[in-house]
Amino acid sequence: MKIPKVLILSLTLVAGCAGGGGDDGNIKTRATTNDVAETNLDLGIEYMRRGDYETALEKLDRAYKADPGYYATHNAYGLLYQRLGKPQLAEKHFRRSLSLNGNDSLTRNNYGLFLCQNRRYDEAEEQFLKAANNPLYETPAVALANAGSCAKDAGHLDKAERYFRRALKIDPKIPTALKQMSQLSYEQGNYLSARAYLQRFLENARHTPETLWLGIRIERKLGDKDAESSYGLMLRNNYPDSEEAALYKSSRNGSQ
Repeated sequence: MKIPKVLILSLTLVAGCAGGGGDDGNIKTRATTNDVAETNLDLGIEYMRRGDYETALEKLDRAYKADPGYYATHNAYGLLYQRLGKPQLAEKHFRRSLSLNGNDSLTRNNYGLFLCQNRRYDEAEEQFLKAANNPLYETPAVALANAGSCAKDAGHLDKAERYFRRALKIDPKIPTALKQMSQLSYEQGNYLSARAYLQRFLENARHTPETLWLGIRIERKLGDKDAESSYGLMLRNNYPDSEEAALYKSSRNGSQ
């Protein structure tokens, strides 16, 4: 069976892609679906990626009519309704997807993100861990990094660090965990560690305004004015209208 591409569209705490979770003979799912459902699902995902949500919904409706029992379509519905600001419909479809295939870690990860964004932290953690603990899930580090980000949002910093470290043990290059560990190290006053994690992040991902501002503050604490200026120049040139650029400008005569 072709693995659905739905995770690519996660409204993400973690930016990444993953393979699929596994089917189990004891769960209510389908090994295959028909071409009409699969084609329209793929089109719906593509239109969602482009931001054309009206057309995306039309394609998902066609996919659903062709095969109402295909769990991946319900996962995509959940993501779309989440983007449309309709949380009740989003949750309905995430739960329906899991009722059809309880071993699908893609849906569990997406549902966990939905729950975390709605501050249902304990429920989100449960979904992330179920996804990560599925032995057939190809990228458990994604779910663990999401669990860490969600724990951090909830104010549970020790738990967040444990999840980030678990994610990095599985995948030492996962960008979100590296960025978050850099931030946590900075907040703990471990500036050399913060620098090291940020450098590892840059080996695997591009700078964002957030990471540039973090780099500025790390180098400021370490007293490396050349590195601080380099980060500042990139921030001003690449993201001049960002909140971080404004913070950098206002902090030039002090440190934060």
